[in-house]
Amino acid sequence: MEERAARLHTLSVNHASASQNDSSTFEEDQKKTYVIDTNVLIHDPNSLLNFEEHRVVIPMTVLEELDKLKSGKSHTAADCRAAIRQIDKVLGSASPEQVEEGIPIPRGGENEPQGTLTVLMAERNKVTAPLTNDLNDNRIINDVVAMKSQFPDRRYILVTKDINMRLKARACGIESEDYHNDQLVSDIKQLTRGYFEVPGSFWDQVTEVETEQVGIDTLHHLSHGLLVSEILGEEVYPNQYIIDEQGFVGRVMTVENGVVTLCHYKADSLMEQEAWGLKPMNIQQAIALQMLLDPDVHIVTLTGAAGSGKTILALAAAIEMTVEQKSFNKIIATRSTPPLAEDQGFLPGTEEEKMDPWLGAINDNIEALHLNDENPSGSIQYVKERANIQFKAMNYIRGRSFQKSLILIDESQNLTPHQMKAIITRAGEGSKVVCLGNLAQIDTPYLSPTSSGLTYMTERFKRFVHGGSVQLNGVPRSLLAEYAESFL
Repeated sequence: MEERAARLHTLSVNHASASQNDSSTFEEDQKKTYVIDTNVLIHDPNSLLNFEEHRVVIPMTVLEELDKLKSGKSHTAADCRAAIRQIDKVLGSASPEQVEEGIPIPRGGENEPQGTLTVLMAERNKVTAPLTNDLNDNRIINDVVAMKSQFPDRRYILVTKDINMRLKARACGIESEDYHNDQLVSDIKQLTRGYFEVPGSFWDQVTEVETEQVGIDTLHHLSHGLLVSEILGEEVYPNQYIIDEQGFVGRVMTVENGVVTLCHYKADSLMEQEAWGLKPMNIQQAIALQMLLDPDVHIVTLTGAAGSGKTILALAAAIEMTVEQKSFNKIIATRSTPPLAEDQGFLPGTEEEKMDPWLGAINDNIEALHLNDENPSGSIQYVKERANIQFKAMNYIRGRSFQKSLILIDESQNLTPHQMKAIITRAGEGSKVVCLGNLAQIDTPYLSPTSSGLTYMTERFKRFVHGGSVQLNGVPRSLLAEYAESFL
């Protein structure tokens, strides 16, 4: 079987004339077999395409789990269906013998390494199972142990997002690893904060600059190499900010042909911004508010600790732009809901009432913006109607297109990269997306700060001239909240 799989791969990549050394290297690589867990296919339905020339095995238990989870309108169900379609596309009309042997996985160009896909039948487990078969995780691990016993010269690696399953696999002598294909950073400290804090005066460290006045804006053109190597120590991207201790704030407008163009601001003027009666409480909130209100910025990411002001800033800016500036026709508020709440049909009431337990933060912040009104409840209802605030279950957003809308995604750290893409691509003409999240509060068991869709999206969009990201500091919510965030 191994020789036949090798011949299939050799034909697909046209290695007939390769050297003997190349052939032996390929044979060694082909002995690496990746066994894919269900949560990997849910996390990324196209994951089986990302193992290059190696052999990919999907246990029958995984297909059964996908079958059980595929029904409904939840993100999980949709991702299961997408994974099933991808598997079916690769296997096609292959016979059981061909599937057991391994079907070449097409991955784009003719010269792309294909690898093979195999579905593992449970009855192949003919050795003493190290674990009981009462759990699906155990069945998958037992299947890998059986394969390893049957083909000891091959290297088997179980790929799963489940940490405990990886531990159990290692205890049974099976290699295991997380799925990292869509993980762009190894440490969230590598993510852009959206601003650089320069001690002293920024201009004391600049030797060459060209300045011009364009309308009311003062633009400074600096050498990119100088800016990175001597002042900031890292690469800069559009819509990042430079803040010094003398009150200067520079916004990176463009990075082109080795030249960085900064727009000059004063910290005091940014702190005087106002959106629906709300003023920023620190300079990070001020630059975040500027990007939220900027019509040329189409996607904004706000991260930070609980109570740092992410939601109230985004909501105040959204209401300001919808009611006063009339830049948008409506505000779409949504968030990732826990698995038990994904089927919103079981909850009573309208869609807004069904989403109320999960979007309570939005209502809380609308109330906070109107606490000092003579009639707070009347003001809240007025704003909801005037701003046309709609609470949408994320499960029902797929396939829709929102025109001239501000889409507010709360708790976005709980989304996978695939889910994040599915939501952001709903933004139609004239729409803006605001993603809010705290990477320290991930509730999804198979996500980590480095594999979260929020991290993925922030890293992917850092070069987008119409996007920006700000990490908010401090906890302005209250002294109690600030102390709790620091010491609990």
